[in-house]
This record gives sequence, C-alpha cells and structure tokens, in this order.
Amino acid sequence: MEYHLASVFAFNAVGKALIFSEDKMETFQESLKVKLEEFEVPTRVVRASQKYGEEVAAFVLDWASKDMYNQTRTYPKYTIQEEDRFWKPTPPDYMDGIEPHWKEIRTLVIDSSNQFAPKDPLPFDLTEGSPFQKQLMQVFEVTNQLNEEQLEIAKFWDCNPYVTHHRGHAMFATKKITPGGHWIGITAVATRQAKSTFDETVNAYANVSIALFDAFISCWDEKWNTLVVRPETLINQFYDEEWLPLLQTPPFPEYTSGHSVISRAAAVILTDLFGENFAFTDTTELLYGLPVREYNSFIHASEEAAISRLYGGIHYMMAIEEGVKQGGAVGDYIVDQIQTLKPTPVSN
Repeated sequence: MEYHLASVFAFNAVGKALIFSEDKMETFQESLKVKLEEFEVPTRVVRASQKYGEEVAAFVLDWASKDMYNQTRTYPKYTIQEEDRFWKPTPPDYMDGIEPHWKEIRTLVIDSSNQFAPKDPLPFDLTEGSPFQKQLMQVFEVTNQLNEEQLEIAKFWDCNPYVTHHRGHAMFATKKITPGGHWIGITAVATRQAKSTFDETVNAYANVSIALFDAFISCWDEKWNTLVVRPETLINQFYDEEWLPLLQTPPFPEYTSGHSVISRAAAVILTDLFGENFAFTDTTELLYGLPVREYNSFIHASEEAAISRLYGGIHYMMAIEEGVKQGGAVGDYIVDQIQTLKPTPVSN
C-alpha cells in the first residue's frame, strides 16, 4: 500500500459523494488510472491503496453525515420582516435567503458558531449625518465614481457562483468561482511556487479548507442574527430607485462581509505556512476571463478582497472592517489549535 496514493483515492471517494459535479470527479479518476498505468504502478499496490483509501473515505463520510447539514435542509425558510432595518430579498430575482440555519452546522475547530462574534452593527438610523446613514451614503458615493483600478478589483473578487441575467422573458445564470474556491486557488498557486512536497501541499489545503469552513459558519451566524439590510434596498427605497450596485447583491443579510471574514481567515493560515512576505501572482480568475493580479502577501490579497465589496456596492464599511477582525480571530485560533492540539488520553 502506498499512502500518498491511498489519500488520493480517499479524496476522490469523498469528493464524489459531496460535490454536485460527479462527472468531473469521474473524469479525474479516469485520468488517474491512465497515469498509474503509464508509471507501471503494480496492480497489488493500486488495489491495496484504493481499499485503504475507501475505508478512510467511509469513515469521513460517516462523520460528515452527523454534522447537521442534512437536517438543516428540512428547516423552514426565513420569514421576511417588514421593518426597514431588516434584510429583504434583492433584485433582480428576489431570491430567498441562503442558509439561514448554517450556524447549526457542526464546526471543525472553533468551539461554536458564535465564538468569535463581532461587535454589534451600527444602530439603524437614516437621519442625515447619523453613523449608519454616513456608511450608507459612502456606498452610494463610492460606487458612483469608481476608477478603473477599483472596477478591476471589484470584478476580480466578485466570486459569485450564480450570477443571473435577464433577456426579455428569459433568465440564465453565469457560473463563476466561489469565494472559498478562489482561496483554494491561491493555495494551489502558493504550493506550486513554494515547490511544496506532497505532504506539505495536503497540509496547506487541509488547513485552508478548515479555516474557510469555520469562518463561513462564524460569519453566517452573525448574518442571520443581526439581519442587517443591504445598501441596495435602502438606496433604492429612499435615495435613488434607479441605482444599481456594480455587483449583483448576494441573497443573504449584510453584516458581516463573508468575503472579509473568509479571506482574512485563509490569509492567516497561508501566512503561517508560507511566511509574511510571500509575494505571488493570483492566476485564479484567468479561467473566467479576468487578468492576473499581483500581491505582496496573503494579507494584502485579503485586504483587497475585503474592500472589493465596498466597490461592488454590496457592503457597508462596518461589515468589511468587522469582518476582517472576525476572520482574523478565526484564523489565529485555528493556527493555534491545529499546531498545539494534543491527542486526548484514552481512559482505561
């Protein structure tokens, strides 16, 4: 048995069970089979590795089946509240809120979904000059005078996996990379640039994936607890009914900014693994027709990802700033726990 190969078989089995694009995993499995034949890996080694990998995959899938995901599929949708301060579905499709029960999902490392809850959002107040109204006007004013660099940043970090388009009575969607997928792409860039070993690469992917998983849950706990209304809703209702954000507003509450939380959490992990001054070229969006961007560090990239949501017109600065702090706290905790966690002694 070869444990590197076994881990690939385990990954394939888990991936095929959990993702929607099963055909892509099957294509990958076929390409792996061809490679093994090319390198003349002994059949007995392949079989033993596959058997062990499938045993590990079965254990992982059994563990995952108890994480409350399936149960939350049966929970009720969010009920729209009429008060202006509460989140409401946004144009163009007015979709139901996504994952209002995500805080119920079992976390991987953090103790609970609200372990790193940010400070409360600014009180809702549309009185001219109030702190909240100033942040709303900041979104309106910034998006009305974006320069080319800001436009490029917003589009580069859009990462909306399901952007809808309307042509007359027809509607179709453009599928892009997800926010988490973008940071997995950056992890790929980093491991290749650093010439990481197989073990180091797996370690990087595992740590970043854990950070993304827990950071999303932490963020979604806050979103569906505070239910902060999106800028688009208020600007259209009280200031300019024709105004549109540069990016399509995602269908869930505003505070905190998911991009800010998960980007900083992932950046903290990658900084711990590869260093503070790891300059890199982010090629992740080339597949989606966007140019590369250069970063001096992972933190630099996470800062740009965060501010992109202001340029896109979908977040107030409070959601961005507090989201960065929230993600940093999650990332720091995961770094500390994963690297210092000791096995629990088995009692007799």
